[in-house]
Amino acid sequence: MANATTNTPTANPAVVGLAGFGLTTLILQLHNLGLCSVGPVLALGLVFGGLAQMIAGFQEFKCGNNFGYSAFVSYGAFWIALSVIFLLNHFGIYYSAGTDVGYFLVVWTLYTLIMWVAAMRIHGAMALTFTLLTIGFILLDLAHFGYPGLTHAAAYVLILCALSAWYMMAHVIFLQVFGTDILPVGRPWIDPSAAKQRLTRLAENPSS
Repeated sequence: MANATTNTPTANPAVVGLAGFGLTTLILQLHNLGLCSVGPVLALGLVFGGLAQMIAGFQEFKCGNNFGYSAFVSYGAFWIALSVIFLLNHFGIYYSAGTDVGYFLVVWTLYTLIMWVAAMRIHGAMALTFTLLTIGFILLDLAHFGYPGLTHAAAYVLILCALSAWYMMAHVIFLQVFGTDILPVGRPWIDPSAAKQRLTRLAENPSS
């Protein structure tokens, strides 16, 4: 007798990845604004923003989503690395000065710029989230290279980024629970169909 195969419904790992990214980003900005100590940042950075987000990323790999795979695994690793920097500084092991952290943030800014370009073609909420994340990283870069006053500006921008990530999380959850798109994510900022149409026109009429 042939083995019967059944399609098991698969949950969307983005709900965990976005939750971990948003919550940990939010608590770090509250710390940068002087509202809480570094303790909660370390705990969330290692467990939720770090480990849980990386697990979500590896689940995105199984779903064939390169963008989600790269984003969640990479930013999960970011949170773990940042938490390790905090811990090493606290115990006086391999101390990282402000400019050292600045260079760490600069390379993450470059990675985020790549993801920002890709996010433009997904949907509006994703594009907004990565736009805010890119701006936030740039402000933090400047804050670590002689403009410390920009730390608060970066915090407010990244709070909006965290809330935007949570909006996307809620969109996915509510869509399944309520069966209707009550939190729309908007059209892509770079319309894939429009780009294809322009390429087609150029191919048909190169002189235009």
